[in-house]
Amino acid sequence: MKFPSLPLLLSFNGGYVDTLGFLALSGLFTAHVTGNFVTFGSTVALGTAGALPKLLALPVFCLVVFLTRLSGLCLQRRNLPVVKPLLFAKFVLLSAVAAYALYHGPFVASENLVMCVVGMTLVSAMAIQNAVHRAHLPKAPPSTLMTGTTTQIMLDLADLLAGVKGEQTEAAAARIKRMIVAVVAFAVGCGLGALGFILAPAGAFVLPAVVAAVGLFRNPEGSEA
Repeated sequence: MKFPSLPLLLSFNGGYVDTLGFLALSGLFTAHVTGNFVTFGSTVALGTAGALPKLLALPVFCLVVFLTRLSGLCLQRRNLPVVKPLLFAKFVLLSAVAAYALYHGPFVASENLVMCVVGMTLVSAMAIQNAVHRAHLPKAPPSTLMTGTTTQIMLDLADLLAGVKGEQTEAAAARIKRMIVAVVAFAVGCGLGALGFILAPAGAFVLPAVVAAVGLFRNPEGSEA
């Protein structure tokens, strides 16, 4: 049995962390951060908890992506490894959340400061993952947002059904296989994130750190650094 590649581990964690964060942190999207525009509007309209983390998610995400890119460029200029040090920073953030969750126990909506700090830590971890994936794993499908990936799968299937010939056929078939596997990994992550929240609301935060740790020992296939 072939061990999952780094992109698949990232896709799994993307689905898991986003689902767990949404369930445990009053509807906060920690990976699909633009979705927080919708949930923020819902929070304001319904008067529910968690408005501040939803409002901060996008600027925090943008800032961390920016800083991650700068850090990567600095490492490149010094001819140092890039992908693993950045993924290690993500691992540290996920581990910090896991340790605090085990110590603190399940998060409740009334703990505004705790929810905000934990939420922004997870957003920062997913921002690093997104930045590394986009900059250094260009051949792999996105690991935190599957809308574009699903659209591309359907476009390629339509091309194959229409009888597109030549190199385009081979490219489309290979792309479909790669993207379907990514979508499945993301979906499995979503499912296990929900199951983890049901069975162990605090302990469920440990798995993303474990998966991130495993990812540190995988070769960054398709990496540019």
